[in-house]
Amino acid sequence: MKLGLFLMPAVSPDTTPYDATQTVLEMIRYGDEIGYAEAWIGEHYTTRYEPIPSPDLVIAQALLQTKNIKLAPGAHLLPYHHPVELAHRIAYLDHLAQGRLMLGVAPGQLPGDWELFNVDWKSGEHREMTFEALEIMFKIWTEKEPFEYRGKYWDANGIEPMYGGLFEMHLYPYQKPYPPIGIAGTSPNSATLKLAGQYGFMPMSLGVTPDSIGYHWNTIQEGATIGGKTANREDWRVAQHVFVADTDEEAIDLAVNGMMGEFNREYYIPLLTNAKMTYRVKHQEDVPDEAITPEYLAKHNWYVGSPETVAKKLDALYEAAGGFGTLLVTCYDYGENKDVWFKSMRLLQEEVLPRLKHNRKVQI
Repeated sequence: MKLGLFLMPAVSPDTTPYDATQTVLEMIRYGDEIGYAEAWIGEHYTTRYEPIPSPDLVIAQALLQTKNIKLAPGAHLLPYHHPVELAHRIAYLDHLAQGRLMLGVAPGQLPGDWELFNVDWKSGEHREMTFEALEIMFKIWTEKEPFEYRGKYWDANGIEPMYGGLFEMHLYPYQKPYPPIGIAGTSPNSATLKLAGQYGFMPMSLGVTPDSIGYHWNTIQEGATIGGKTANREDWRVAQHVFVADTDEEAIDLAVNGMMGEFNREYYIPLLTNAKMTYRVKHQEDVPDEAITPEYLAKHNWYVGSPETVAKKLDALYEAAGGFGTLLVTCYDYGENKDVWFKSMRLLQEEVLPRLKHNRKVQI
């Protein structure tokens, strides 16, 4: 199992965009130093808790400050971009990254963003726009001959050389045919996870438990069958909330009473409650909404504890999944107490991974 960072980022609503960006960059630099394989940076528009609207600008800075870690927008929200413009930005960034860029795409999940861009999510318009945007982007990246595309939401032209060749299609991705693409899903029958399997994208599972993760893989495989692909577990990313400390008691205290707890108490749990989606985090259907607290999540959903405890929990998840390639750690800004977060990152790499059953088998 490899490790990566999933940077929404989760920060205090009082954090400035500049400080939020510096925090993200610091986490990426440290991850690079201690051997994390990748980092995904979120794109959001209408919440102060996840304040970065341009992950590609963060990636451009991180490329200059790191050596090995791969970087990805996690994800570009396709309904909010003209696909011709975004395809060129990604192709350009791919050249700057020289092989270290991956691409996350998504239809978007925040109600405020849907409203801001006037996207009708209730009818599934955000998913339709995502599929159409991908079709156009693939054409921009791969077709050398002129083309016309007339879609429901966007039009595009692959132009012939003009003015004696002064103007032409010339900017194609550094990686061929384009950077590796990841797409995330949360529900067991996720349309986007099915799409990942169908197109051979890297599937990313969010919010899964040992009880639900098997359904995610079934959905990925169903999509792969439709697309004539073979789903590869090594490509599968699973994002989780992880906090490791020397003891269980210390880890639970730092998680529940630190930024992880604050973010969930003040933002994520109210979001789920308002959206009538608290069922996503309940271990039993009859759990009342008012019982969903950071303490509840730490007990039933998060991977919090000593290295030994976290290893046992991750073993259970890995075995229930049948295996996956990369664990993405949802990152939190611990502000002036950032050393405890960096220690958690290090303990996960140095103390937890060697304890995992499948890692021990590989070493033997």
